Amino acid sequence: MAAQFGIRLRKGAAATAVTAAVMAALAGSQAPGAVKDLPGGTSHSAEAGDQVPPSDDHYYTDLPPIRPGDPQSSHDLPGTRQPGDTADPADAQAGIPATVLAAYKKAETELARTRGECKLPWQLLAAIGHVESGHARGGKVDADGTTIGRILGPQLNGQGFALIQDTDQGRYDGDTTHDRAVGPMQFIPSTWAGSGRDGNGDGIEDPNNVYDAALAAGYYLCGDGRDLATSDGMRAAILSYNHSSEYLATVLTWYDFYRDGAHEVPDGTGPLPSRPHTPTAPSSPSTPPSTPPSVRPSPPGHSTSPTPPHGSTPPATKPPTSPGTPSTPPTTPPTTPPTTPKPPAERVTALTKTGPATLATLTGLDFDVRPAVRALDHEGKPVAGLKVTFGVVGDTDARFSGAKSVVVTTNAQGTATAPTLTAGKSAGKFTVRASLASGKPGPVDFAATVTEPAADTLKPVDDKATYEAKAGDAFEKSPDLRASLDGKTVAGVRATVTVLDKDGKELAEDTGPYALDADDKKTRALTLVSDKDGVLHLPNLHAGDQPGTYVLRFTAGKATADVGLTVTDPKAEEPGEGGSASPEPGTGSESPAA
Repeated sequence: MAAQFGIRLRKGAAATAVTAAVMAALAGSQAPGAVKDLPGGTSHSAEAGDQVPPSDDHYYTDLPPIRPGDPQSSHDLPGTRQPGDTADPADAQAGIPATVLAAYKKAETELARTRGECKLPWQLLAAIGHVESGHARGGKVDADGTTIGRILGPQLNGQGFALIQDTDQGRYDGDTTHDRAVGPMQFIPSTWAGSGRDGNGDGIEDPNNVYDAALAAGYYLCGDGRDLATSDGMRAAILSYNHSSEYLATVLTWYDFYRDGAHEVPDGTGPLPSRPHTPTAPSSPSTPPSTPPSVRPSPPGHSTSPTPPHGSTPPATKPPTSPGTPSTPPTTPPTTPPTTPKPPAERVTALTKTGPATLATLTGLDFDVRPAVRALDHEGKPVAGLKVTFGVVGDTDARFSGAKSVVVTTNAQGTATAPTLTAGKSAGKFTVRASLASGKPGPVDFAATVTEPAADTLKPVDDKATYEAKAGDAFEKSPDLRASLDGKTVAGVRATVTVLDKDGKELAEDTGPYALDADDKKTRALTLVSDKDGVLHLPNLHAGDQPGTYVLRFTAGKATADVGLTVTDPKAEEPGEGGSASPEPGTGSESPAA
């Protein structure tokens, strides 16, 4: 690891001096939360107006070394290769642990699929991941991407950091008094509760897992409809993560560095940052600078402004030499201090359906309609950031990707849409209920119905085939029938098959052809289900021991079809056998005398 000392700006990082003042990282952001994802590849909209960004104000301020040949290279810049050096510090710092790099790229791919307008580059996740945790402490993760040991930020007790009382009962951070930022991307538990994602498909949203954390961070950065291909969008996204100009400049410098080249290194061998930014307790609430630093995500030019020493705090504007008298008197201050906005759960007064109130599908298939509700306040305005639980109520095996209930966060329009609901094998009626933890306003119910697939026609796949076997033998082939409805084949049609006599009447017990069930027991009445091509397959058809003509009847609802079966007697004499015996040569009637 090539430790970096001092602060400098790379190309595209800043066009003016960057203030190092500590910002109120947790109080200043209005970034929306992320979109949740359920197991099984399903997803649901959950952009929410979370009031705190993921990260606290504890991060690493190391900057990458200048690459050889960079126009800004200088012999006295820290981290620059010196005469006689054998290792390239830029090459070493460009190494990203394999699993962590895979997580960043996987998140980029998923965001390109679901939030293409955001244009999230994986290098931005890498920059934030380096600044927040040194890529999960140099890639100390297991095979599933979960960190080996917790990565925790300082206690958010108001001493140099925001004051956040415990919100997760210590579930993620082990602290039951105050919250701490957790995991490779340093999510605060209260933010993770609404922004968590399942990035590795294991059905768990874990801020300590680099796949989950990277995907959640990507959706967080893409919140509020940002376009990260623009300078303003990139700046706003980074500041939503941590509202600090120094943080902004540091992340953009690493982003630019990784865009110039990065490579994979084995897990556990990544370079570690060494310069943490640890603010002291502010004497009064800080505010964002009046003019944001002029930084760009792309490198159109180079900064010529000198770099301020680390820890210095140049003012955003030149202070006046004397107080003077304002040319315009200030407006009258409010008689009462502004109140803290109520949390979403306290603002919502109405929960209404936004789509059809009834849902229907066939057994084994997905419902075409996803239940959705909209939350409104007393003024009829949408309430974002509200957690809505969608649950399956009643005797049914329908599930949301294997789960009976899921929690979805309302987006900026106040809408929460459940993930895809899949019917099981059982037909019937049940309810999908959307409800709030407070119970008020009351739940919203959707009526759901699962029915068996129906067919109006059953036809033999081979309508010219005949089926004949000797008693005691098996039929060489069994009849296959195709189920269709309105001329289209239907999968999942349930049909009964019965062996009858030639007149279509029931047979005496243990009489006639039979099939073998799953336990290899004889049966003359069984149930079949059509496959994806609508075909009903009847395996293991045996002739039985009594010759004769029989009927195999298929029934699916109102559709029926009969197939004839012939069982022959194996003892029947072959042609030429029986009758009078042929005389042996030289016997019988006498030959005429010669």
